[in-house]
Amino acid sequence: MKSQPRERIILGIDPGTSITGYGVIKTSGTVPELIAIGSIDLSKIDDHYVKIKHIFDRTIGIIDEYHPDELAIEAPFYGKNIQSMLKLGRAQGAAIAAALSRSLPIFEYAPRKIKMSITGQGAASKEQVAAMLTNILKFKIGETKLDATDGLAAALCHFYQTNNPVMEKSYNSWKDFMNKNPKRVKKA
Repeated sequence: MKSQPRERIILGIDPGTSITGYGVIKTSGTVPELIAIGSIDLSKIDDHYVKIKHIFDRTIGIIDEYHPDELAIEAPFYGKNIQSMLKLGRAQGAAIAAALSRSLPIFEYAPRKIKMSITGQGAASKEQVAAMLTNILKFKIGETKLDATDGLAAALCHFYQTNNPVMEKSYNSWKDFMNKNPKRVKKA
């Protein structure tokens, strides 16, 4: 007898010092479902330390509201501006500290890994990632900021990385793949 797939809630965060984006998905088996998407706007806060506290406090609030089982967070990318990288690392640290304070396991993904898992291209633009997410999770982007879709992408990337079903050994053709994977094929 097959066991029922475990339901999980995953919080994804794209840390930033102007805008921190987040997305929450619920998964059951191989099906992800959008629960929430949003952003923490820090642009009106001048003091960097107050921004860090705000990221921490809002992340705690999101965790307490949605009760995620895991946190997926985008790792800082390496750039030329050392000060920007340090500030970004602090923003990431605030979100991680919030998750640790609620005993959440944390999973970190490089930006290229996230983009690759969502679009198939590690150099995809934020707009391409957002468009793919709206297609996969069936939602309208509306006023949603691209930082929020980046946070959602981190959550979905984590789902894909931890939910790889064992695939059959090989496929002879696209037709063979489609026949063996009818749920993965979208009819036009």
